[in-house]
Amino acid sequence: RSILYNLLSNAIKFSAPGRAPVVRLRCHGTGSTTVLEVQDNGLGLSETQQAQLFGMFVRLHDHVEGSGIGLYMVKRIVENAGGTITVQSQPGVGTTFSVAFPS
Repeated sequence: RSILYNLLSNAIKFSAPGRAPVVRLRCHGTGSTTVLEVQDNGLGLSETQQAQLFGMFVRLHDHVEGSGIGLYMVKRIVENAGGTITVQSQPGVGTTFSVAFPS
């Protein structure tokens, strides 16, 4: 539950100014894996930012309040459950987080 809450919360918090936020949730199975995807049309992240994203106390946008621990905790929870989390993003276009768990 906290995984989904954090990803949805970030999708809303980091929406692009002047553009209505759009968030898409998708869940699908791929053989022995169940994948949850959270996609938004927000600010997006550069490749450099993506490389830092899951670090503890990392804050990539100063205009939004936060402690910088949310995605770090999400990654820990996912990995402790035997899963993986990945991110695909493009600045100005949006971000997609994919969380995969063994079925």
